[in-house]
Amino acid sequence: MKNQKGFTLIELLIVVAIIGIIAAIAIPSLLRARVSANESATIGDIRTVISAEAAYQSSNAGFYDGILTCLVFTNTCIPTYSATAPTFLDSQIGAMTPKSGYNRSVPSVAAAPIPIPPGASASSTGGVVYGAVPSSIDKTGVRGFAGDTSGVICTSGNGTMPDNLLGAVVPTPGTCDVLR
Repeated sequence: MKNQKGFTLIELLIVVAIIGIIAAIAIPSLLRARVSANESATIGDIRTVISAEAAYQSSNAGFYDGILTCLVFTNTCIPTYSATAPTFLDSQIGAMTPKSGYNRSVPSVAAAPIPIPPGASASSTGGVVYGAVPSSIDKTGVRGFAGDTSGVICTSGNGTMPDNLLGAVVPTPGTCDVLR
């Protein structure tokens, strides 16, 4: 009789069970980490848009622009802006394509100046809200976010767009909680 070496079926089943238990413990933590990373990236993008709007305002006769592509292709919106001068915003953010599991939008803008000053963009406005909501609530993100040109960023705990009106977020407990 030969001495056979190897694992028994019971030993293999125990190893598979242990791997299954470890996976069951680790997967929820990984999903929470992904949601947290998506939310952090989205908050960073909102801050980027707010900063870009502030810089754009100084070149646009003191006014913001609700059309984010104007911050990317500035010389097409501000007639006096040089085609070789730097842009204010990255083209991916300006296109408002979904990113980091969030759908982006400009849900409200303030009224346009009357009349629009010479040399300013035809789409000039007194304020802009830039917001993002999860593409799939509880999978890609949990909270909705919005920030306005005053620098305030709000969040809603249910994944919807935080309250905003006429180019400004409206801090309201539960539906537009200001991030600190």
